[in-house]
Amino acid sequence: MKENLSEKGKTIRDASRKLAVAGTAIKDSALRDIAKEIEKNREWIKSENGMDLKAGITKGLSAAFMDRLTLDDKRIDGMIKILHDVVNLKDPIGEIFNMKPMPNGLKVGQMRVPIGVIGIIFESRPNVCIEVAALTIKSGNGILLKGGSDAIHSNICLTSLIKNGLKKAGLPEGCVEVVDSTNRESVLEMVRMKEYIDVIIPRGGLELIRFVEENSLIPAAYCLGIEPGIAS
Repeated sequence: MKENLSEKGKTIRDASRKLAVAGTAIKDSALRDIAKEIEKNREWIKSENGMDLKAGITKGLSAAFMDRLTLDDKRIDGMIKILHDVVNLKDPIGEIFNMKPMPNGLKVGQMRVPIGVIGIIFESRPNVCIEVAALTIKSGNGILLKGGSDAIHSNICLTSLIKNGLKKAGLPEGCVEVVDSTNRESVLEMVRMKEYIDVIIPRGGLELIRFVEENSLIPAAYCLGIEPGIAS
């Protein structure tokens, strides 16, 4: 059955409007709840990740790739730490800067507000799910995650834990969604969902960057990485 990305896009769009007006306390509460979900589900995370690792061995993936794919206790500890680190960051939303007096006496400045919905395409590292979700939740943005097919079980598992944490904190779990499909066509569909996604962030190698440049109908912010290939 073909995944309905437009339906997920609409879900995130609707949920992001509620997240955009959420206060710092509730966003931080969600991040703490996600950290708790990760802590108590360590064995499930490693089990789902084990399925990806087993498939990677069968495919003959390189040792370096397998290392990036692995979620051991050290990496799980790192994800939990990232969540608490983001809790300790200042909430950027509502900050006013670049205030300038005008000739008529008025003061004009800029205010930081949520972007809306961010789509991120990344490759082999499943812990990216937690890293980017932490930052987008803190900044009041919804997010659609598209990871590489080699980490599909890990990515779905981690996204479900993020959703649990959001729900426990009283935020819409639809603020974060993951693309379940492992085919390349889903990447192309995602970068053309301009009615639902406000900015695309490709996190990976030059081939991925080039693909987004050539095909995206959505403004992109580039994050150059070392991982080769298109997330698929």
